[in-house]
Amino acid sequence: MTTPRAFIARHGETEWSLNGRHTGTTELSLTKNGEARIRATGKALVGDDRLIVPSRVAHIYVSPRNRAKRTLELLNMGCKDTLPWHDPSQPPPDKDAIRCDAKVQVTQDIREWDYGDYEGLTSKQIKEQRKEKGEGDWDIWRDGCPGGESPDDIIHRLDRLIGDIREQYHKQAIGKPTSDETAQKQDVLVVAHGHILRAFAMRWIGKEFTEGVNLILEAGGVGTLSYEHHSIDEPAILLGGAFVVDLAS
Repeated sequence: MTTPRAFIARHGETEWSLNGRHTGTTELSLTKNGEARIRATGKALVGDDRLIVPSRVAHIYVSPRNRAKRTLELLNMGCKDTLPWHDPSQPPPDKDAIRCDAKVQVTQDIREWDYGDYEGLTSKQIKEQRKEKGEGDWDIWRDGCPGGESPDDIIHRLDRLIGDIREQYHKQAIGKPTSDETAQKQDVLVVAHGHILRAFAMRWIGKEFTEGVNLILEAGGVGTLSYEHHSIDEPAILLGGAFVVDLAS
């Protein structure tokens, strides 16, 4: 029976992610090492016998930040359509390279947390700044960011996106035989950023940010979300899954 998955991929390394600086709206390129690592991730995890099977991906959501867009390019999903940020007048992809016919959607719902006054600062700098002002310790999951987004702001847009994924792609496929036509394309891929994807995973399983769910997603990392018991009402974080391999009879 089919159990859809949502793959979450954090963009590759940038100079600011390397230095621990909070990067929300600032546009930064991937480092040379960051690009190399994403290419390696694509080769290791994307393919017909890999974790992410392009032909089974129904939809791809990507943050509007350039570092996320570049990460999707380097994962080499083999998308049939021209990526939304590419020049539509350019020749279409080579037919032999097409592996995925999922629509790619650039959406503000999965942009990074708006850090407001804390943009470009490290956690240490933020805490020192707050101490100088006589403010208490800082926890983004509880306090949000002055001049930026609150936890409630994040919950609102992520819950909307998760609802969209379940209603449009997962609800119609979950629990059906793998031979069923609707089960052939049922996974989604979300390419975005560290804080917002950690928040996405918490909201996926219905957790409040203050419930103490400690999650880490390294730059260039990939996580998997799914469901228990083939039930749309039992969302889960998939700690580890088997790769899909078609065995010769």
